[in-house]
Amino acid sequence: MKDAEMGDGSPKLFERKQAVYQNLDERYVIHGERYRGQQYSQIYFTRLHHMRNLLNSLVPKWKPHLPVHTVLGLEEGKECIIIGTMYKHMKLKSSILDEYSKERSVVPLVKPHNFMHPDDHLILEDESGRVKLAGTFLAPSVYVTGIVVALHGKETSDGDFFVQDVLEAGLPPQIELPPGLREDKYVVFISGLSVGSNMFNPLQFQLLVDHITGHLGDENEQSIASQIVRVVIAGNSVRISQGILNGQILAPKDQSRLTEPIKEFDISLIQLAAAMPVDIMPGPSDPANFSLPQQPLHRCLFPGASVYNTFLSCTNPHQFELDDVLFLGTSGQNIDDLSKYSDAKDKLEFMERTLRWRHLAPTAPNTLGCFPYTDKDPFLIESCPHVYFIGNQDKYETHLLQGPEKQPVRLICIPRFCETGVAIVLNLRTLECHALSISANMDS
Repeated sequence: MKDAEMGDGSPKLFERKQAVYQNLDERYVIHGERYRGQQYSQIYFTRLHHMRNLLNSLVPKWKPHLPVHTVLGLEEGKECIIIGTMYKHMKLKSSILDEYSKERSVVPLVKPHNFMHPDDHLILEDESGRVKLAGTFLAPSVYVTGIVVALHGKETSDGDFFVQDVLEAGLPPQIELPPGLREDKYVVFISGLSVGSNMFNPLQFQLLVDHITGHLGDENEQSIASQIVRVVIAGNSVRISQGILNGQILAPKDQSRLTEPIKEFDISLIQLAAAMPVDIMPGPSDPANFSLPQQPLHRCLFPGASVYNTFLSCTNPHQFELDDVLFLGTSGQNIDDLSKYSDAKDKLEFMERTLRWRHLAPTAPNTLGCFPYTDKDPFLIESCPHVYFIGNQDKYETHLLQGPEKQPVRLICIPRFCETGVAIVLNLRTLECHALSISANMDS
């Protein structure tokens, strides 16, 4: 694809670079599954079974001299290892009764941004029973419900389990980065466009589109634009006024307000898809299912862009390979939910924890909505990604994580574009990334 137009002077043409793409979203696609009243216990059983087999294989190298017991098989004062699923008892955790009170209350109830309390404590459970965890080795502020771990300790006279050490699954094995990448190729990440909201700046987004498609800048900038091999849009692309969706039949004027943001977004997607491959993921505010995994936005929403075979509507979470570099990302719900029920210095630390726990969304289905699977847990991380990204964050953050086996993982927090005007550019060859800031400030 040509990115620079011929001018009156000497023409300069740039051929857009290509990258081999493989979509790996199949594990997140809901095909024939239907809700038939099944309970969420099945997904916990599946998670525990998978993770326990994994942890059992790691225990001999960790504590070879200690036996592994079930919760029911604990004996007072005898050191052992137990493997189970953590449950975090939280004093401030919201319940359906709180929602009922909020509806009935005249005065709006204050909703905390974080539900942690000093009295929170941890419990470990398996199929045989559950036991309260004692001691100061585990900080409740770090953990959440749904994590499977191995614990070294002993039962106390009070019937608690005094924890002396913990074994997490750790980063999963990773396929080595391909050695043959000799030229720069770039992937652009955008998130939180919120087309249709008061925060959205059409000029700012159009400048971004023109820049990455090679219609702005000098020859050098157009040359760099021609090296962009894919654009990933990570959720919350449109914002539809909630006041319209009140369950009543929509008046004609409201129908146009409902569809206008999507039509406007489609126009921009046409420009992107005409120039390069585009992956679009759903987010919390997009017209998609609420629970994870969110299914691809229907192609009928984008009649213009869906004509192009370069336009791909994806799931959330989204997993793919680009020139044998493995990408894994979400629109941010998994990390945002962790920040409500645990504490960390930044979002990058939450991301690192999910990799160490080998689970993309450990709080699902406890506090994060997910489909009630009966025979699998699709959020288990079986292969370590080279690039792990989350969308719709307050600010841009990144870190190159080195695993215990020297596996590199580029962690990226993608900021909301409507608020920051920032997109993220990743170099496939080096895994280095930088912020691309677009300013459309018309103030004098």
